[in-house]
Amino acid sequence: MAAEEQPVYAPDQLKPGNRKWARIGAIGSAVVILLYLWGNHEGNTENVFLVLTALALLATVAVDAVLRRNGLKPNDQ
Repeated sequence: MAAEEQPVYAPDQLKPGNRKWARIGAIGSAVVILLYLWGNHEGNTENVFLVLTALALLATVAVDAVLRRNGLKPNDQ
């Protein structure tokens, strides 16, 4: 592969993020989303999307934890 075809990265793009804070942020976001269930809206259409979004965030955290525990995802990312 030629040098001009290789992507250019800044050093901070290759640095792994803080997994603990990412998990806390995802769980906190799910809690805030679920708090939106008590609002001044009528009908359940909004509630369905709120619950599905919160469940998707929590499922992402759970799947990531299981994959890392089983060694199927590297711990350095």
